[in-house]
Amino acid sequence: MTRETIQFPSTAGPVLTGVLEIPEGEVRGWGVFSHGLTLGKDSPAAARISKALAADGIGMLRFDNLGLGDSGGDWADSSFSLKVADTVAATRFLAERGTPASLLVGHSFGGAAVLAAAGQCPDVRAVATVGAPYEPQHAEHNFEHIADLVMAEGEAEWRVGGRELTLRRDFIEDLRRTDLSDVIERLRTPLLILHSPDDAMVPIKNAQEIFFAAHHPRSFVDLDGADHFLTGRGQAARAARIISAWAEAYLD
Repeated sequence: MTRETIQFPSTAGPVLTGVLEIPEGEVRGWGVFSHGLTLGKDSPAAARISKALAADGIGMLRFDNLGLGDSGGDWADSSFSLKVADTVAATRFLAERGTPASLLVGHSFGGAAVLAAAGQCPDVRAVATVGAPYEPQHAEHNFEHIADLVMAEGEAEWRVGGRELTLRRDFIEDLRRTDLSDVIERLRTPLLILHSPDDAMVPIKNAQEIFFAAHHPRSFVDLDGADHFLTGRGQAARAARIISAWAEAYLD
């Protein structure tokens, strides 16, 4: 397996940076990974799942969203809608490279993003979510202690993951007006939902709601014993094995 650093423009303008995990030997297909709210391409779920899928023949592009990791721009200018648009842009990048993405994989907030992006990606034939919320607005629980201040003042500093990010009113308003229920109901792409019953960040009822809103073919697998961030030994590798086996029927 080899690794290539890539860059492509965000739909907001700044350059986004990602890592393309390239399989050695036969390539079964290509995919894009969308990370959690502020986690980045090198978070355990994004990096470990992508590497494991590449080792099993599925090339994966994981990239930092606006203002995170190695990408340009300011996270304060981000939104759920922009995350969706940039996920679509990542699939266009792969298509232009001659390696169109058949698979979208999203973790947590990124899982909601791939559900919203799938219908805009003509090459995508399968979607897998890991610990995804049914509604993007669920992310508000992460900053509920400053939400009222942000709405009143327009923005506020949010300390998360040992760093300071600026949270703006536009971000919250975008979350609140986004309704994925209709998007999921219209989705006709095969869907795999992975979720842990022990997930303390995004309760498993979210997976149940996604499953019942979606159409067949749909699959639901419990990641029993896993934490939300898949940091435990072998948790991300297990998720990758399940995704790889399930996606076999849909890969180009």
